[in-house]
Amino acid sequence: MQSAAERLNSQTEAALAAVAARQRPGGVDELEASADRLERAARDLSVALRELVEERREKDKQL
Repeated sequence: MQSAAERLNSQTEAALAAVAARQRPGGVDELEASADRLERAARDLSVALRELVEERREKDKQL
């Protein structure tokens, strides 16, 4: 889960840098690619968190 969170942070930083950059040829494509990567990273983190929830629920049931 930590690596998923780190990827999300990295993609967020890259997206912010792309937004902050002045418009240049291909800039729109770069922003769209950043949005796609950010969306995938967020989805990966969400999946990892849900897996952690299930693991903890199973452990709680065993107690």
